[in-house]
Amino acid sequence: MNVISSGRRTAPVAARLIALSISVALTGTLLAGCSTASAEADANPNYTTTASDTFPVTVEHKFGETTIDAEPQRVVVVGLTEQDILLELGVTPIATTEWYGEQPYAVWPWATELLGDAEPTVLSQADGLEYEKIAALKPDLIVGTNAGLTEETYDKLTEIAPTVTSVEGSTQYFSSWQDQTTQVAKAVGRSAEGDALIAGVETAYAEAAAAHPEFAGLTATFSQGAPWEGNLWVYPDGLNTDFLTDLGFVITPGLEEFAPQEGSQAQISAENVGLLDADVIVFATESDDGIGEVLDFGTIASLDAVTGQRAIFTDAELAGAIYFLTPLSQKYVLDNFVPRLEKAVAGTAPQASEG
Repeated sequence: MNVISSGRRTAPVAARLIALSISVALTGTLLAGCSTASAEADANPNYTTTASDTFPVTVEHKFGETTIDAEPQRVVVVGLTEQDILLELGVTPIATTEWYGEQPYAVWPWATELLGDAEPTVLSQADGLEYEKIAALKPDLIVGTNAGLTEETYDKLTEIAPTVTSVEGSTQYFSSWQDQTTQVAKAVGRSAEGDALIAGVETAYAEAAAAHPEFAGLTATFSQGAPWEGNLWVYPDGLNTDFLTDLGFVITPGLEEFAPQEGSQAQISAENVGLLDADVIVFATESDDGIGEVLDFGTIASLDAVTGQRAIFTDAELAGAIYFLTPLSQKYVLDNFVPRLEKAVAGTAPQASEG
């Protein structure tokens, strides 16, 4: 996804994730005395629910396990998307992390109502984790299931407060939305509520698929928006493609061969754009200008899906919802993307970001 900000195009999602190199030069002195004070924390006035689990709780993850002694009240999000999960569970974080889009408090429109009047501190990973800023917030829980943590950075965060990250077997930035929801929900003592969020989204997708039998078995390709560094960044099957496969589509095969590493997007050059053709192509453009850049890349304008009005070009908000891949954002996707799919399958999709 290419972000348009003040007319300047920045790196796509994959490149920004790779560029979030984590600084590890923090000294032990800086972290000394910064461990959690959860037992002494005042109740967070912005919470809208109470814990249903009994504390202490222990969460297993790729770096071991983390025990949270009491219901956390000062939750800091160092990952890119976890604020959505927390807010839907009724747990308002005291800090979020800006990924892209420069939304107020790093909270996108589908979640702003749940944020209410809260004003969380916004962190950045642009130059590595902001350890000093995180420590100054005195968190009693740090959430980083989508944070690109290494074992070393995880260890440094645990010197500040109990830290929960992604499950065993996940890649640095990508793990299933179900696993992330389960991890976060358990950490804040709302396991049953997390299960309900997962079940609700899975049911909604199943109902949408059943209502659209014409989707079943059709091929689909999902690409980020405008090209970057001479390539389109395209998603192989299983990498952020659930929003299509759960509706019955089959992701175009063979794209994984063009991924530079496991768990990353395929990089498709101009001469290879024919590989993208499918019954439906989804381009995560964020403006009409982005559509022009896509159509000017290689022979995309002449692909059957494009000439047959079976290509979808998203607006910025829909692109963001697809990339966030949280229970909350997927409800937005179902409401706003499925009607566009109906048009694409029927061969009436407009070449416009507003569909």
